[in-house]
Amino acid sequence: MQFIPAFDLNIKTFLFLLLAIAALIQLLYSLLIHARLAFHKKTSFSEESKWAAVSVIIAARNESENLYENLPLILEQHYPEFEVIVVNHQSTDDSSYLLNAYASQYNNLKIIEVAKSKHLKPGKKLPITIGIKGAKYDYLVLTDADCRPSSRNWLKQISKNLMNDKELVIGYSPYQHKKGFLNKIIRFDTAWIGINYLSMALAKIPYMSVGRNLAYTKNLFESVNGFKSHYAVPSGDDDLYIQDAAKKNNYSICVEPDSFMISSPHESYSGWIRQKTRHFSTSSHYKVFKKLLLGIYPLTLLMMYISFIILLCDEEYRWLSLSIFLFTTIIKWWIQGLCLKKLEGDKFIPFIPLWDIFYAILMPILFYTTDKKETVKW
Repeated sequence: MQFIPAFDLNIKTFLFLLLAIAALIQLLYSLLIHARLAFHKKTSFSEESKWAAVSVIIAARNESENLYENLPLILEQHYPEFEVIVVNHQSTDDSSYLLNAYASQYNNLKIIEVAKSKHLKPGKKLPITIGIKGAKYDYLVLTDADCRPSSRNWLKQISKNLMNDKELVIGYSPYQHKKGFLNKIIRFDTAWIGINYLSMALAKIPYMSVGRNLAYTKNLFESVNGFKSHYAVPSGDDDLYIQDAAKKNNYSICVEPDSFMISSPHESYSGWIRQKTRHFSTSSHYKVFKKLLLGIYPLTLLMMYISFIILLCDEEYRWLSLSIFLFTTIIKWWIQGLCLKKLEGDKFIPFIPLWDIFYAILMPILFYTTDKKETVKW
């Protein structure tokens, strides 16, 4: 058995160098970025903590069923003083009647109605801005109508760092576990995106959060002129806003399970693809450096797999290539497994290498085959 090849100047040597470079980049990405989340220490709040008053803002449109199920869970949080502002944005369902009924039961619920108008732009930025303008308190927590908090301490967990000299808290929001392969794709997609944006935030390269679990101060929102720099883009209230507002030391992440907001997943491929299209539509507004960071991982992963499979057929390069591939895969498996455990994605851990390559192939296909110029109505 030959372990060290001759390294002649030929196509096989070129493929081996490609494998080695791709594997090195994969290792560095895992060790320098993903490891930050894998070994991040969770923090808990003290019951003796002083809690400032908080305004929870929900932008809702035709969400009567979701509001009926989820709004009481938010209104009944274990928190000393808070208000919940629901901006009912151009709804044509029974949302107004339902909200008024809840307002008679909960003193901390405030309703802002936005009448239907063809002149208003699609998207959540206008209703969120209206909600922030109408907020009584300086500390803001944002979520969506189709989300339910994982615990009665959600509001304490997601807002605790705002009371600790931070202006922005980046949270996490997994999707509900249901049957079917689509649900597995959606949950892995969400977990993988979470691993990336939370790890990069810890690496001082913040680029996004999720609008359904996000907290910041009113002063911070006003200091960057809200969504003004990207108001023409229908989406971006979470990622493009984060890129404007997050500075080196003014933010923190929150990955305690009690802080999670659990969202209802799409049950059709077309609905999920429309959602992904909306997310893709903001990517052209990212800075080049962040585009490169997000693109280099799937690109080098595919390079590593392709060159490895080819070299596996060559007896001279087989064993050294196999050693490099297995070492890289095991280190990544370990680190990404720790990340998934932090985000309660334990069921994906045994199959990480398979999900990893499947996702690296699927996402570019979706990105280049969807029409990102199409206006996605909210």
